[in-house]
Amino acid sequence: MSQKTLILKHLKKSDPMLGLLIKEIGKLDLTPNKRSPYEALVRSIAHQQLTGRVAEVILGRFIALVPNKKFPEPADVLALPIEKLRSVGFSMSKATSIQQIAEFALAGKVPTRAQAKKMSSEELITQLTEIRGVGRWTVEMLLIFTLGRLDVFPVDDFGVKKGYCLHYKKRKLPTPKQFRIIAQKWQPYGSYAALYFWACADRKKNNSFLPVPDTTLT
Repeated sequence: MSQKTLILKHLKKSDPMLGLLIKEIGKLDLTPNKRSPYEALVRSIAHQQLTGRVAEVILGRFIALVPNKKFPEPADVLALPIEKLRSVGFSMSKATSIQQIAEFALAGKVPTRAQAKKMSSEELITQLTEIRGVGRWTVEMLLIFTLGRLDVFPVDDFGVKKGYCLHYKKRKLPTPKQFRIIAQKWQPYGSYAALYFWACADRKKNNSFLPVPDTTLT
């Protein structure tokens, strides 16, 4: 029996109501991307408060600032004047955040994928949220979609809360504290529960609630 089958079986047993949603939507798969935590954070900052299409255009211009590389490395970013970063479409706040991500990466405070494997999710959240513009939600998206952590449940995510309310027929969005208690029944596979709530919100409202274009649903 595959790991995904075991995960879905566990969720159906621990929460029959979620089991109905799983049956309704079908199998979803969490396939992490192969980006470094550094690149994932930069991309996440770029996507903040923008549509995916606009963010990707700006990222394309950003990548073009350093020819012959798939993605600018931390030293490349710090060699660029902040005006150059702003010229591709980043706000001053985003440009400053990206510079700080690069500084942290060069100082060894943004771990490599190998280093991140040895750290707990809470350790990563504590360390990375010291960076300007990087909040808990941003690190949770990195944990799920880049590092493939199975038990991360983003209690602050609007799409997850919306999908939960739609399926469980709740009128009010849960507070983070309430949602954290509710989510205990989906442990240790909170990331998969979140995938199903995102999918529910997308389907019921015909609007994309997925947080970043790093999600792979198959």
